[in-house]
This record gives sequence, C-alpha cells and structure tokens, in this order.
Amino acid sequence: MKKPWSGRFTEKTSEIVEQYTESIFFDKRLWKYDIEGSIAHAKMLARQDIISTEDSQKIINGLMEIHEEIKAGTFKFEPELEDIHMNIETALIKKIGEVGGKLHTARSRNDQVALDFRLYIRHETKEIIKLLVTAEEVLADISEKNLTILMPGYTHMQRAQPILLSHHLMAYAQMFDRDRERFDDSLKRINILSLGSCALAGTSLPIDRQYVAELLGFDAVSENSIDSVSDRDFAIEFLCNSSILMMHISRIAEELVVWSSQEFSFIELPDAFTTGSSIMPQKKNPDVAELMRGKTGRIYGSLISLLTTMKGLPLSYNRDMQEDKEPVFYVVDTLKLTLKALNQMLINTSFNHKRMSTTADEGFSTATDIAEYLVKKGMPFRSAHEITGKIVRYCIDNNKNLYELSIIEYRKFSELLTEDIYNFIKPFESINYKKSYGGTAPESVRQQIENLKRKLRSYKIRENSPIL
Repeated sequence: MKKPWSGRFTEKTSEIVEQYTESIFFDKRLWKYDIEGSIAHAKMLARQDIISTEDSQKIINGLMEIHEEIKAGTFKFEPELEDIHMNIETALIKKIGEVGGKLHTARSRNDQVALDFRLYIRHETKEIIKLLVTAEEVLADISEKNLTILMPGYTHMQRAQPILLSHHLMAYAQMFDRDRERFDDSLKRINILSLGSCALAGTSLPIDRQYVAELLGFDAVSENSIDSVSDRDFAIEFLCNSSILMMHISRIAEELVVWSSQEFSFIELPDAFTTGSSIMPQKKNPDVAELMRGKTGRIYGSLISLLTTMKGLPLSYNRDMQEDKEPVFYVVDTLKLTLKALNQMLINTSFNHKRMSTTADEGFSTATDIAEYLVKKGMPFRSAHEITGKIVRYCIDNNKNLYELSIIEYRKFSELLTEDIYNFIKPFESINYKKSYGGTAPESVRQQIENLKRKLRSYKIRENSPIL
C-alpha cells in the first residue's frame, strides 16, 4: 500500500519494519477523537477559505460514514497503514476521492496525534473523576451509618488509641478528595489545543486555531508549536495522578485484606468480591483487594515507562513518542475497573461492630488520656507521659486494665489523679473528648462528613453548569 511520503523514497518499506512500527493495534481506540478533530479541522479550513465549503462538507460526510462503520465494527483496520490517522485518511480518500486528501492541509500527524491524545485523556480524566466522586460518597455514607462505632486506631500496626470507624474511613475519603482535585486541576493543562502546530513550525496558511479550540471545547491554544508536538507532560501528569490515587486504593485494599482475616475479624467481605481455594474448601480469599495492591505496581511502572521514554528526547517530535499510549491506555482501563470494583465491594462489606469495639478497649489504648488528664491539672506533658508509662507497666505486671485499677492504686503514682479519672479512660469517653478540629469525636466526624458532602455537591453543580 502506497505511503503518504512515498515520493521521497525509491524502496518499499520492509515487512519487518511494517510490523515493528505499526501502532494501529493499540491506537485504534483513538478513532472517535481522530474523527472529532478532523471534522473541526475541516470546518476551519472552509471557514478560512483554504478549501471550499463543498469540499469541507464532503469530507465531513465521509468522516461521519467512517464513524458509523467503526462503531458498527465493519471498518477494516490495515496494519500497513501504521496508525489510526492514516487508516482513517486512506479510507476517506477511497470513499470520496482526491478531495479527501485536502483534509491533511495545514496539519501533520505530529500535531494530530497530540490532539487525539489530549481529547482522549480529557475524556478519561472526567470519567475517573466521576468514579472518585462516587467513592467519596460511598465512604461518607458508610461513615454516616457507622458514625459511633468504636475501633482501635493503629500506629506501627500496634494498637494506639480508640477511634471511630467513621473517622478511619473518612481519612480515605479525604485522600480520594485530594485525588479528585488533582485530576480536576490537571484538566487546565490537558485542555490546550495543539492542532495547527503542524510538524513543528506552524504553517503559512491562514488557519484559525482559536476557532478549532472553540469547536473542540479547549480552553486555550498552545503558545509554541515546537512544544505542542514535543510535549507529553500532560500524559505524565495523568499517570502521576493515577499512581497517587492507586497508592491510596492499595492502602485501603491492604486494610480490607487484614481486617477480613480471622485474626482481626473486623469485616466480612461480600462473597461476590472474594474467591475460594482449589484445595481448601473452607477458604474465603480477599483476591480482589489483593489484586488492587498488585496492580498498583504496574501503574507505577507505566509512569516510569513514559518518564524514561521522554527523558532524553531532543526537540521536537521523535518516533519514541509512539510508546506514550500503551502505558496510558493500561492505566485508564485498570484504574476505572479498580474504582468500580472498590465502590461495589465497600458498599457490600459488613462491619463486625462488636469485635471492633472489644479490641478498641484493649492494649491500654486510653493511656494518652491519662497523660492529658494530668496536663490539664498543671503537670508538664513529659512528666505526665512518664507517670502514665509507669501506670501501664504496673497494669502489665498485675494483669489489669486501666479502668480496673482502684483510685488508691492510681494515687500511688500521682496525687493529681482523683475519682474523675474514670470519666476519661473508657474508650467511648476518650473518643468523646477528642473534639479538636479534625479529631475523632462523633460531632467532629459528623462535621467532616457534612463538609465533604457539601464540597461534592458544589463540585457537581459546577460541573453541570451550562456556563462551563
């Protein structure tokens, strides 16, 4: 098949080179964006009298026919045409004749692929944001339903202080909210039109890039034509945001794995999101959560892959940049499916309230409250810390819990300890006193939930505004 650059060459492209350089098997997923960009380009060419209105309409009609063929699955992609751009352009010329060749006026595959990729990442970023909003809402709803359920809080995987389950889950909601903000903020760097930069130097033809930007919903037009075709930092930023999000997902997945173990027994994962053993009939394995941890590494790898591809490239376009798409495609597919699975798994997970509350009461988890009690009575914190440590040691030696000590025993350690100490050392009382902003007291967590829901409502209103 004749190449678009064949005029310069005397030899046919090697079959090995055909196989090595083609990208149609993966970049064909850009077809909708390629056609969308081409239609906008054709409209602009006619508006600027670079081609006739009649030719522009023929091109647009032909592109719409190709759109329907690809959508119906009847379009045949040709590997020897290398990529999605040449497949569509060649099909267009076959369909409407030489007029189809006018479509490539004032553009190059260099700025064309940058456009397609930006359109694709813009769309998928918005889809991921929607799934993140759902994840935040799911966590907020579960937290609201379990507002006053006690559980042990951990540091270093050791029981630390009693907290509310709702407080723990809202920590992940806050992480996901920052992830949502990162993706949302990145849209202003994604949503920049590259088309019209041509190969690297722009064009002498009187194009109107602002008009194309308006047609395609871009907020801005790129300022430098070399940067336009050389740049992939918008894709790298997408992968970076995805990696941070996947790290957060991996952390909550790890807790679901641990919490579902018999040793913890904090939760019961839904049967639909677990698997059995091929040899041990009693097993219920948290495979979905484990895969969320496992796939995180591949998403990190996608980020490193593209960073490595780009790190040594001179300006402007280099064929190495063909390798930018597969990492992004993998991350998009994996991240969207992971978020959907996580949301459904969380909705259907049941929490063992009794077990959580019981363990919140173990391990001297309210020792810090004794220290703070002494601080309120005027003792320096370091002295209070030391005395409380001695009380804990005494409990360990005498096989007692903190609230099992008599007031006589307490007063052996400090005369400041009086009968009201018992109001501070039971888990729920301890939690109720943690009223500092962002703390684990029920009223504080309720405020966190309300604040998040208000923020998400505001975001949805903004996104659905006809002005935007």
